[in-house]
Amino acid sequence: MLTNKPKYYICPIPFKCMKMKNLNRTILAIVSVSMLASCGIIGGKKNKGGGALVPNDGQVHGISPGSRYVLPKPPGMVYIPQGTFHMGPSDEDPAYAFSARNRSVSISGFWMDATEITNNEYRQFVFWVRDSVAARKMGKVKAGADGNEYVDWVAMRQVKWDDPKTVESMADLILAPEDRVFGKKEIDASKLIYHSETFDLKEAAKRENAGKPRSKFIVKKDIGIYPDTLVWIRDFAYSYNEPMTKRYFSHPAFGNYPVVGVNWKQATAFCEWRTHYLNSWLDSKKRVQESDFRLPTEAQWEYAARGGRSQSMFPWGNYYLRNKKGCLMANFKPGRGNYPEDGGFYTVRADAYWPNDFGLYCMSGNVAEWTSSIYYEGRNNFQHDMNPDVRWNAKDDDPPLMKRKIIRGGSWKDVGYYLQTGTSTYEYQDSAKSYIGFRSVIDLPAAPQKGRRR
Repeated sequence: MLTNKPKYYICPIPFKCMKMKNLNRTILAIVSVSMLASCGIIGGKKNKGGGALVPNDGQVHGISPGSRYVLPKPPGMVYIPQGTFHMGPSDEDPAYAFSARNRSVSISGFWMDATEITNNEYRQFVFWVRDSVAARKMGKVKAGADGNEYVDWVAMRQVKWDDPKTVESMADLILAPEDRVFGKKEIDASKLIYHSETFDLKEAAKRENAGKPRSKFIVKKDIGIYPDTLVWIRDFAYSYNEPMTKRYFSHPAFGNYPVVGVNWKQATAFCEWRTHYLNSWLDSKKRVQESDFRLPTEAQWEYAARGGRSQSMFPWGNYYLRNKKGCLMANFKPGRGNYPEDGGFYTVRADAYWPNDFGLYCMSGNVAEWTSSIYYEGRNNFQHDMNPDVRWNAKDDDPPLMKRKIIRGGSWKDVGYYLQTGTSTYEYQDSAKSYIGFRSVIDLPAAPQKGRRR
């Protein structure tokens, strides 16, 4: 009969109980303890690594790498179940470019942000970088068990930012006197640098790189992460957009609007930081590390945007941009340029309009979104039909052709054609625009049922 009680396996050491009567009780206790200590125990007790101790009975029982804890539903994300769909245009190709062929593709399950990353969410990243840089300037660091230096966040919470000594210690982070307006001391956004370290798995997996040291595949770089707020003026010549430059990222009224002015490198850095932020917390709780947050591949984005409607032109179905009541279904450029007709002049809240059948908001319109895929006209001719993915980690000295990244979904300034789930275009990875944002994905199993852990 199966039971929930822990099972104890006693070592088969010969011992005649009848001869025990004359032994001293103290000796008996010592022998009993030593016997239990030498045997493995299953059920309840775990070793320092989190896995259960293995019984010493000569059989294979397996060793877990850690606890069986499964991360619950990630906040603000929805699960996209595995499935197969027809990737590519759902309508005719008006340009006859034939750069995207319609074909059957299978996608494994993953989690995706229900909305584009908002100004508030990206601001958490900016403030974390600001405080990390400031902590090192003020000496608020401590040595870890591994010998590395880490920010002392407990000490940072006690910092009085208006204290003259604090301001003096952060002099290197504040705008130079000649750059100040009316002498106001403000943080120099160009000093907010995120140090990125990633391991290039695709490069390490190549046969010709077998046996090479790990250091050959570790990519280290520093990335400025503050959004380019000047894109609102730069993107539109002879157009008055100064209020958006001054207020969009800094005013609370736009807190839940999608962040823009973020290039592909910055979006990737956000995903890397989000992974580090989560895994640092899991590590502090002695839990297993989780998968990486990242930008979706082109195929994942399209599959998620369709919401299970494999042949539909838009996330809400065919064929129109309005519903039965005549209401526009997304934030874009209707007709010949009636921008406010859909309810928004520029961007709108990231959770505006109706979500698709997967529960994703604004997969069409509002802001176009970065993907991890490189834009190459013939990519569909050689991609695998299982989780297709074509990437290229372009270096600064690579030609511009290799720096094109696919963007999807169309934006508030685009016509309806770019809102189609099968329409793809590109932007250069080091370019920031007022109409491009992003959302991230993470490869985790579906959340367990309430009250259960796997």
